[in-house]
Amino acid sequence: MSPEELFPEVSPDPAAYCCDCGRITRAPITVRYVLSSSGPGTILYACPGCFPRLDCGPTPEDVIRKT
Repeated sequence: MSPEELFPEVSPDPAAYCCDCGRITRAPITVRYVLSSSGPGTILYACPGCFPRLDCGPTPEDVIRKT
């Protein structure tokens, strides 16, 4: 693993896509971290307008169902 992978460059002007409305926001709020079975996980962000109606807890996709 290279130093660039261990310490990624952080932009002084953060911007991210909102996981609810899909628009780019300059004030991203971390909603949750999605684990990946191969490689690093993904952080989901929300814009300040969508954040109050989002839940950070597990979603139906996260629940392991018994068959």
